[in-house]
Amino acid sequence: MEHSDLIDTLNHLVSTCKDGEYGFRSCAEHVKSESLRSVFNARADECRQAASELQALIQQNGGKPDDGGTATGAMHRGWVAVKGTLTGYSDLAMLEECERGEDTALERYRQALQEPLPPEALLVIQRQYEGVKRNHAQVRSLRDTARAAAS
Repeated sequence: MEHSDLIDTLNHLVSTCKDGEYGFRSCAEHVKSESLRSVFNARADECRQAASELQALIQQNGGKPDDGGTATGAMHRGWVAVKGTLTGYSDLAMLEECERGEDTALERYRQALQEPLPPEALLVIQRQYEGVKRNHAQVRSLRDTARAAAS
């Protein structure tokens, strides 16, 4: 893998993590359930830590880490606000938006894992991917519970 390709891949994941952090924090601000707020804030903290870990890896490899999210992430956060306004920021709506964001994160990590990564980057990305899968499963389970309660 070319050095610049590695830095680009890692920076893309930094942006993904930042999008997750901002998205979870935005949803945490709008949910009514205190337990959901705690879950979303914990997931946001995990995303922030993952971004920091990737940024350190970029620096170790002589690159310049990105520190922001993506335009798509900003649009998603904007959509969370619009949808929240239209639905009264229901907990179910926020869970659905978090799940949508985690769908995107899963796909971006899967794409990164298809790259010929050096061993140290591969270990970090694989471990973080497992965390993204756990987040996704938790959000989906919470969403399913909220849907059942709304029915």
